[in-house]
Amino acid sequence: MILETCIDDTAALLALYRDVFPDEDLRPLVAALLALDRGCLSLVALESGTPVAHIAFTRCGTTPGESTGALLGPLAVAPGHQRQGRGTAILKSGLDLLAEQGVRQIFVLGDPGYYGRFGFRPETAVATPLPIPEDWASAWRSLTLAGRAPLPPGTLIVPKPWMDPALWAP
Repeated sequence: MILETCIDDTAALLALYRDVFPDEDLRPLVAALLALDRGCLSLVALESGTPVAHIAFTRCGTTPGESTGALLGPLAVAPGHQRQGRGTAILKSGLDLLAEQGVRQIFVLGDPGYYGRFGFRPETAVATPLPIPEDWASAWRSLTLAGRAPLPPGTLIVPKPWMDPALWAP
């Protein structure tokens, strides 16, 4: 079952990220995104009431005040539940909801092989909010939702939680 999260889910989601990414502490980012008043679509997949997958999409744009774009991340699937379609299901649910909300383009800094399966292509017209290493260029990708025009070229404007340089560097 895939549901939108609420602030009461924070502790369980932070535990999920600790287990999925033991060498990369994404918990401060996840907590900050969940605390945003608006602008974050956060979905959780539950199994027997326990979170087994989570995804967040943060609304953003390339011009001030515009929010018809979204930045995908993070995405986590619990060990023992990976490679069973849970990541695919939660990602597709998020894309469908964002399309209903009028989002035009989704951005991600992630594995080209994984995100390429969903139609994400290398992004060159919209720059990351902060510099990324040159060898990560192929990991900066986007997906324009069906029937929508891409965002205007520029630099992606994101909420404060995403402005930590450590999120954009090795």
